[in-house]
Amino acid sequence: MPFEDKRILKLDREVEGLRLTRSYERSPEGRKVTEEVFDRLTLEVISKLIREGSIAKLDFPVSTGKEGNVFRATAPDGSFVALKIFRVSNSTFKNIARYIEGDPRFSGITGSTRKLIYAWTTKEFKNLCRLEAARVRVPHPIRFLRNVMVMEYIGDEAMAAPQLRSVRLEKPQKVYREVVRFMRRAYQRAGLVHGDLSEYNILMHEGRPYIIDCGQAMMADHPNAQGLLERDIRNINRYFSGLGVRVWGDGTVLRYVKGVRER
Repeated sequence: MPFEDKRILKLDREVEGLRLTRSYERSPEGRKVTEEVFDRLTLEVISKLIREGSIAKLDFPVSTGKEGNVFRATAPDGSFVALKIFRVSNSTFKNIARYIEGDPRFSGITGSTRKLIYAWTTKEFKNLCRLEAARVRVPHPIRFLRNVMVMEYIGDEAMAAPQLRSVRLEKPQKVYREVVRFMRRAYQRAGLVHGDLSEYNILMHEGRPYIIDCGQAMMADHPNAQGLLERDIRNINRYFSGLGVRVWGDGTVLRYVKGVRER
């Protein structure tokens, strides 16, 4: 058997344990996920993560986003992590190109769609690192390789933490203030604007909000940052006002987020 064939066979065996349940794979949704997410090069990345001990197996899909899919995975020590796989496709390329253009951290990124997706994965990982250092509550970033990122799993053994929109808040005013405070810390300490913040990109776990999907977050001095920050504020105020929270005016939040000092 040629060396290349042996390598592929070995790869298939290593990844077999990562496959989703057979019933899920046979469903229309499961077949679509398998076809779009588990391409040859992505399987090679997952195989490397297995060999190095970052993950042992995939448990179940957590979410499907515009750019990627998130799975709960089990590490060799039995703990849970989240595996985010960015799809390498033209549709993904169209969604993300506008967020990388103009970001000085990724100047000169040209070429194939795959190369851009790899840059996007790097961007989300670095954004999470910056936000965590700024004391914004986000999933802890652990590892990234090509189009795959390993990060902290937010949830419990039964299920992943739900989105803000799906939770009945006991203290909505407190959560609102904390989210606004996170926006301020992101802007002032991390120098970032989330750019797509809403009730869909905030998880609630044990009564605390976690900011997720930070790949599109851009530097505060980006030409589009001001407009996206204002949109983030409108989204957050709209949602919480709908819960009966007495929100600050959009302009007041904007001045607070961009203020010089945090009280």
